[in-house]
Amino acid sequence: MQNRITHSILFSLIVIAACPLFVYAADITGTWKAEFDTQIGLQKYTFTFTQDGDKITGKAASDIGGEKKEVELQEVKLDGDTISFVEILPFQGTDLRISYNGKISGDEIKFTRNVADFATEELVAKRQAAESQPAAEQERPQSRPRFGREVVLGPDDKPAFPAAPEGFDKMREGIARGKIETVEYDSRTVGNKRKMLVYTPPGYSTEMKYPVLYLLHGIGGDETEWYRGGSPQIILDNLYADKKIVPMLVVLPNGRAEPNDRAVGNIFAPEHVKAFENFEKDLLNDVIPFVESKYSVKTGRENRALAGTVYGRRPVAKLRPRQS
Repeated sequence: MQNRITHSILFSLIVIAACPLFVYAADITGTWKAEFDTQIGLQKYTFTFTQDGDKITGKAASDIGGEKKEVELQEVKLDGDTISFVEILPFQGTDLRISYNGKISGDEIKFTRNVADFATEELVAKRQAAESQPAAEQERPQSRPRFGREVVLGPDDKPAFPAAPEGFDKMREGIARGKIETVEYDSRTVGNKRKMLVYTPPGYSTEMKYPVLYLLHGIGGDETEWYRGGSPQIILDNLYADKKIVPMLVVLPNGRAEPNDRAVGNIFAPEHVKAFENFEKDLLNDVIPFVESKYSVKTGRENRALAGTVYGRRPVAKLRPRQS
């Protein structure tokens, strides 16, 4: 049962990532702060966004000339790296309708702010770092997270995706099979050789150019985690046999970009968490160039997809605007 849950998650990631548009919504969750000059003086804002599936909610806490207010944001919409919402601000006895349209780039949002019909302003909101773990949490012995922990739905929970078809993760006889291999590349970002797994589809040929899915693991894993716990090669082979996805390469890199990249010790220690941020450079400057030099793949952001779980999803949102 537990393995099936893990395989179902991987099945959903692969099918979603294989969609021809390769479009991902940016990660907007967290706290963002902005200070900007207006016709009535300096304004300070704190925006807080939370996301539950496709539903996004937010609050705006404002400080305008020492007068502080907090309101619920309305009409919040996230489309790729663009966000829009409406703030209804009580001001001098009237309710001002203020509309925002923002472009998300990493940890910044560049907003155009329209105040009713009489003012248009530009501002930049910056994401605030999450609070560090309490000391007791940091000192608690850490065990390595593993695939297959059972997911228990509450009485009001609804599945985000339909159930995967029966037998999607079972090896079939009489179908063409792809190849999964471990390769090494020189990481200038880290300063040593690093390993990753690469899956090539059945019938892979250098006479064709293939899109690429970069499948990222969570904070407790490494380049072998999906292979050990998710059987991606079996799921992919079955999807090809059923003609449900286009031929592609799937790359499983190690998101812990540091000299000792094994998931040992306290994986939540600051230096190990920092290695996941460092992976953004490793992916852009080392992993992608290596894949494009060794394999027959299409280049350009429109031919790449990124997917991941938990910590693996962080680079998905942050790197999308920066790919070229």
